[in-house]
Amino acid sequence: MATQRIQAGLRAGGGILGEFKAFLLRGNVVDLAVGVVIGVAFGGVVTAFVKDLITPLIAAIGAEPDFGSLGFSLNHSLFRYGDFVNALLSFLIIAAVVFFLVVLPINRLEAFAERMREPSPPPPATRECPECLSKVPLRARRCAFCTSPLAPEPA
Repeated sequence: MATQRIQAGLRAGGGILGEFKAFLLRGNVVDLAVGVVIGVAFGGVVTAFVKDLITPLIAAIGAEPDFGSLGFSLNHSLFRYGDFVNALLSFLIIAAVVFFLVVLPINRLEAFAERMREPSPPPPATRECPECLSKVPLRARRCAFCTSPLAPEPA
């Protein structure tokens, strides 16, 4: 019975497999997959940049030929802090690039879009009478409260 339902679902393109196919082909899932692949590749580039260019410069300042092998020994245990510094520098560079090239522009774009979405205030429908300071409609020629004549409102 269950195999008949599975086979019918496969033929019809519906059921669980149809939903799974629709889920996989959604734009968000594909975009996320592309973002992860590019992120991993970018992480590899930054790690190589830090390991091959940045840390040798730091090691040259400290007169150490290989920064990654720096460490200290405590009770015959070797603590390699050089590799940790490499990973920390890689993280900081990736975080800075993501912040300045992704987060900051998107935040600015969202703030701009929010300002554009805010409706402009409606034009005033009333004005003040210069004699009694009561509110009268814009198109009124006389004040309803003091009956003084009003000049036409400039356009």
